[in-house]
Amino acid sequence: MNEDTIRLVTIGRMLRRRWRLLATLALVGALVGYGTSVLFPPRYTASASVLLPGQWEERELLTQVEVATSSTVVDLAATALDWSGVSGTDLRDRVSAKASDGNIIKISGTADTPKRAQQLSDQVAQQFVKFAAHVSGGSTGSAAATGAEALRKQVKETSRRISELAKEADPGQTVESVQARTALESLRTSLEDAMQKLDQADPATDKAGMVVMGPAPRPTGEEPPTRVQLVGGGALLFFLLAVIGHLVAARMNRRLRTEPEIAAALGSAVLGTVDVPGERSAQKREGGGPRAWIRRFLGVDTRWDLPVPQRSGDEADRRIRYRRVCARLREQLPNPRRLLVVVPDGDEIARRAAGQLVAEAKSDPQLRMVEVSVDRPTVPDRVNESGALVVLSAGSWTAEELAGIAEACADGRHEVVGVVVAGMVQARPTRSVGQLPDDATLALAMPGHATGGSA
Repeated sequence: MNEDTIRLVTIGRMLRRRWRLLATLALVGALVGYGTSVLFPPRYTASASVLLPGQWEERELLTQVEVATSSTVVDLAATALDWSGVSGTDLRDRVSAKASDGNIIKISGTADTPKRAQQLSDQVAQQFVKFAAHVSGGSTGSAAATGAEALRKQVKETSRRISELAKEADPGQTVESVQARTALESLRTSLEDAMQKLDQADPATDKAGMVVMGPAPRPTGEEPPTRVQLVGGGALLFFLLAVIGHLVAARMNRRLRTEPEIAAALGSAVLGTVDVPGERSAQKREGGGPRAWIRRFLGVDTRWDLPVPQRSGDEADRRIRYRRVCARLREQLPNPRRLLVVVPDGDEIARRAAGQLVAEAKSDPQLRMVEVSVDRPTVPDRVNESGALVVLSAGSWTAEELAGIAEACADGRHEVVGVVVAGMVQARPTRSVGQLPDDATLALAMPGHATGGSA
């Protein structure tokens, strides 16, 4: 199986086993997004367009954009709007402008209501046109335009008179007549060129009459991020953070899963693997109270990164595995065969497996089960045992924790003679009573902690 498939399987397993926790975190994220939307009220933006007739260079358009958003224009708009508690300084951050194709400057205004956004953009556009007209000269510009028009008429009249003089000149081919006609034609050409340059340089002809292209349309929707976007974004953010957190935790998990790793950490060989049927009653014995109920409801009372329990045989098949472990112990232990069965405290699967192993062994070998803490493991001193048998579940303990248990066994003068790995399986219906062996007692021996008991 390739690495990508493993990732997909891992994510699918996490979603199946922790969906309640992920849904709860997504709900918390949605509430956080809603709270953020309350702190930041909705905003609406409207845009008004101003047309600049004539030929404009790019740098000139940029200059007009700066003028449209200048403090003078915005202050004039604030004075005209006369909103209570809103000054020109407050509006400067709400007004923007940009130049688009076709010599059009789009002025945008942002406010807390659609109506105010429309009024703001319209008023800034109007004040911009007035201010630009005032800067360019206003009435002086009109007088200059009138004078330029009169000059054009005089130039046309002069050009017509030059043409008449050229026709009335001596039509002969004398040097004087040719020079006279050439001089008159050159004079007329010079006048036309001068008039053309005058037209190009006249601002009243090319860059006059800025026009507001109608009122700004009233906005119909909020500016992003909207309340819905904040709620959805908060839920998605918390969900992704929870998924990433689960994957990072699983990636950093150093618990040993394979039999060779477990055997190496304890310094002994694995005598066999046994199956423990899954049951819900084990979880209920963990304790009651609101916190325990919440943990069970969210699914955090069980690990999500363990593989799905495989289906095993029936009760008789599972007991065969235990008997084989007991047979291997009888083969390698001298008489009397007494062993200390060490189980890590909190390993419910291992505790049940050890209890079943004690029940199957009966008195050959004699097994005494003790549970030791993995934080500060302490094993009873050796009395007449031939060694220690460690029973644990795969994927529950790190190499350092298992090494601590092995050192505790050595401190108690117990040699670790073997390891039994227990795994959770899905139980199948048991066989009929007539098919079970006569000595197949189903009672489990559950001794206490450090003092233990013998079977």
